[in-house]
Amino acid sequence: MKITHLELLTVPQDTSAMLLVVVHTDSGGYGVGEVGMRSRWRAVRGAVEDFAEQLEGADPSRIEHLWQFLSRSGFFPATGVLAAVLAAIDVALWDLRGKTLGVPLHQLLGGASRDHVECYVHVRVGDARDPAATVAEAERLVAAGWRYLRVPANSPDADGEYDQRSALRHTVATVERLRAALGDDVELLLDVHTRLEPPQAVTLCRELEPLRPYFVEDPLRSEHLDGYRMLRRRTAVPLAAGEQLGTKWEFRPLIEGELIDHARVDVANTGLTEARKIAAMAEVHHINLATHNPLGPVTAAASAHLNLVLPNVSVQEQPWPEFPPSPVLTAGPVLTPGRIRPAERPGLGIELDLAAARRLDPGGPAPLPVYHRRDGSFTNW
Repeated sequence: MKITHLELLTVPQDTSAMLLVVVHTDSGGYGVGEVGMRSRWRAVRGAVEDFAEQLEGADPSRIEHLWQFLSRSGFFPATGVLAAVLAAIDVALWDLRGKTLGVPLHQLLGGASRDHVECYVHVRVGDARDPAATVAEAERLVAAGWRYLRVPANSPDADGEYDQRSALRHTVATVERLRAALGDDVELLLDVHTRLEPPQAVTLCRELEPLRPYFVEDPLRSEHLDGYRMLRRRTAVPLAAGEQLGTKWEFRPLIEGELIDHARVDVANTGLTEARKIAAMAEVHHINLATHNPLGPVTAAASAHLNLVLPNVSVQEQPWPEFPPSPVLTAGPVLTPGRIRPAERPGLGIELDLAAARRLDPGGPAPLPVYHRRDGSFTNW
């Protein structure tokens, strides 16, 4: 079996689109993976075209070799957009391998070490600055069976203005109300989304300590990972980071410095081959994987296969209480409130209607939000 070509599909999902990479072979079989970086989709398209030239005629079963080849053959290491495209190709190769052998992917990774994977859901309301609305939605989700809930570090004003100090106060007040309403058996996960400067991050984490969050995610920007060393010394809340990282080399300072408690590995940015190595590094330092997945069923399935196997897993992200209906993806992982398990089908267990996907191509994902400070300067979304 040889690789013949790669295909990039932009598939509508919710308010945006999935970027799927399909690896085709001369046998007629194919595997599918998802690109985690949707904000630079034209650069993604170019990377897919470059990698396609290098992969034509290659043996798709040599997954580790192909990862090394694509990662290192351009002299400059494959990071950023290149890492995300490589991740999609890597997942597609694992999907293809499972289909070729007729077994679910987790059996190729070592077999299940747990019965299911715990997952958390996003608490979505029209205005994240409204604690009453957030509490009501959280209570609805808990009543449905969810035990882990993710809340954001508050939304900006209508025009995209995000004031860190104001958001900090609103966030603490919201988490206080959630803890009072939900009790201690519900785990609260706070996503800061790299929005805060170090002084605000320290204040937020310390004020949240009595409320016992399961973790505080991405309180600092990812460009300077050593900043977590300072934060680690000044707060006792569990910390999570890593969703913007694509390689074991990028995760290395967080893991070897034991600067986080949960590694936010995103298989749509790392691939499965690299994610397993990051997980092994993390296990040595008593760090669990809390896999990042703001995407759709393809990445949810890949994450669930990985998490089903690994010993050091805390929780998997699931952005919606159920998968949005899709005319393109007609089979996927089994999701119930608070837990997920991959389908017992070959490969990822995903059923993709290629013809429908090609017909529905929307041209690219929607642009990401843009936030600013009161003075008009840019701030992270």
